[in-house]
Amino acid sequence: MSKKTPKPTIAPREKAFLVGVELFQQKNLLPLEDSLTELALLAETSGLNVVGELTQKLDRPHVKTYIGPGKVDELKMLVEETRTQVVIFDDELSPRHQRELQLALGKEVRVLDRTALILDIFAQHAHTSEGMLQVDSRSMNTISRASPVNGHILTSGRRRRRTRRFNSGVVARPVNTS
Repeated sequence: MSKKTPKPTIAPREKAFLVGVELFQQKNLLPLEDSLTELALLAETSGLNVVGELTQKLDRPHVKTYIGPGKVDELKMLVEETRTQVVIFDDELSPRHQRELQLALGKEVRVLDRTALILDIFAQHAHTSEGMLQVDSRSMNTISRASPVNGHILTSGRRRRRTRRFNSGVVARPVNTS
């Protein structure tokens, strides 16, 4: 008779890799090392196991991938080596940066920024309907900013105004709410 081995009831924690960029012309409240330490604590709070971190000093973010192409290759190698499922950037990523990094790292690796991680923590801890509604509202604001609307991407509060013509020939303009 074969002996059965017990299986864990708790799913294994996902592995996360942290990425921090120090921009020369940008003044930060915290040094990069302290900011990454805080990001690691946020990742642990979210239920992730941090397996490593990567840093880079830049004059300005790379247009396509936020970090340089050489660092993207290095990150990909480290992610494959450590079998990481999640890559978390310390800075807020633009939709293009997120998309290009996702393509470079592969479909099985999720790319998040600090904002998405914090929203995930709030979502895990929201127990009241009001708390869940607030998290959903903020998530939708973040998603709508990153999603194309009428071929244009919305940026923090600025929306492209369009004039619409109806069959009656009357021109309707959006009302200025700010």
